Amino acid sequence: MIEKILTVQNRAGIHARPAAIIAQTANKFEAEITLTRDDTTVNAKSIMGVIAMGAGYNTQMTMNVEGPDESEAAATIQALFDSKFEEE
Repeated sequence: MIEKILTVQNRAGIHARPAAIIAQTANKFEAEITLTRDDTTVNAKSIMGVIAMGAGYNTQMTMNVEGPDESEAAATIQALFDSKFEEE
């Protein structure tokens, strides 16, 4: 299992577009991918779950990835956050 701390770096936070990008990207992998913020854990493959986290600018969350392609999945999701979902 891989665990990483992610920080929302785009000013608008995780709204519909970034949530869709996260879910679409997560669904390309076999691995189980979860995002946890405070006491809330959601499946990263669920657009509604990701939106429901209400993650604003500078919010930190923990990503856990487990499965046969976990290394690639973790790196790909990390890259989305690092690129600010290409919004800025």
